Amino acid sequence: MSARGQASSGELLELVRSGRAVTRGALQQATGLSRATVGQRLDRLFRAGWLREGAGGPVDSPLGGRPSITLEFDDAHAVVLAADLDTRHARAAVLSLTGEILAEHSGTLVVEDGPEAVLDELGRWFAELLEKAGRPAAEVCGIGLAVPGPVDSESGRVVQPPIMPGWDGFDIRGRLARAFTERTGAVPVPVLVDNDANLMAYGEQRTGYPKCSAFVLVKVSTGIGAGVVVDGSLYRGIDGGAGDLGHIRVGAEARCRCGSYGCLAAVASGGAVARRLAEDGVPAASGSDVRDLLAAGHPGAAALAREAGRQVGDVLATVVTLLNPGVLMIAGDLAGTPFLTGVRELLYQRALPRSTAHLEVVTSRLGERAGLIGAGALVVEHLYAPDRVEERLVTLGV
Repeated sequence: MSARGQASSGELLELVRSGRAVTRGALQQATGLSRATVGQRLDRLFRAGWLREGAGGPVDSPLGGRPSITLEFDDAHAVVLAADLDTRHARAAVLSLTGEILAEHSGTLVVEDGPEAVLDELGRWFAELLEKAGRPAAEVCGIGLAVPGPVDSESGRVVQPPIMPGWDGFDIRGRLARAFTERTGAVPVPVLVDNDANLMAYGEQRTGYPKCSAFVLVKVSTGIGAGVVVDGSLYRGIDGGAGDLGHIRVGAEARCRCGSYGCLAAVASGGAVARRLAEDGVPAASGSDVRDLLAAGHPGAAALAREAGRQVGDVLATVVTLLNPGVLMIAGDLAGTPFLTGVRELLYQRALPRSTAHLEVVTSRLGERAGLIGAGALVVEHLYAPDRVEERLVTLGV
């Protein structure tokens, strides 16, 4: 926060949103601002439609008097659009500012068709979803997109993505903003892009494990990737490459889609398990096919998933030793009992007891919606961060 006595309207909104100060008196105490200054800065937030008065709080004084009026973030003034791309499938939604899904659609969308076609189609989905949710496009404040590849968070561009041919360096933000405008007629809005495992981790940690200061999610689907949340913030590395577990070498001879040999993804991803099943005469072409076979209790799929889990667990022993997380979450197409059993076998065998003494190894709570909820949360946290709030208030003329 700014120096005491200098807190901005954006910082007051942050105090209210976080629940740390929800009355005018509490804001004065937290910031050192005078009653008049607090009133002036709150007035800007009321005029923007971002703040509202709630019910009266308890009377603090033993002498009685009027109860303090509580302040609340008005989550109804805008909505967020979010989409989560996989290699052959996508999911999109309209979300409230608190993460409630107001309308949702999933369907086939092939990432190999390239960014122009895929992002234009997402623009069409968004227009239809807004109509379904009964919300005008003018209420959209931002768009979040999860993609299955490493992302430079500064530019929003994917960097040498092994399973996204034609996307390397493409201006995803600009094209998706145009697609939204072309399909809805609304003005362009900010677009944030991040790796799918990152956004799944962000969504899961914020909704299910908000007090966990070191959280790791591993997504095992067509590829293998991890998202890491430390002290409530995503850890991305210097250019978005953190968490790319699928390309750690494990000594196997199999060739990976990245062109190298021996990558973990080449032997333990959903795609790798599907290939081995197909070699045995079982119809499987993707991680989603393996997921369906596991759900049906197919013994061959279960055996291979457990073996894949052991291979991933061997790598995760190093991850757990390095990061010492409180929660290790397994998500994606293979995130079922056979795979999790294999992970546990090798993880607890190879990692030091000190590293696993307080570790929870769990599966996804949000399921296929994790990426959407994480993408929506990322947009909200970006747009309502104190500095950004000040910029937006100036733009609004309040």
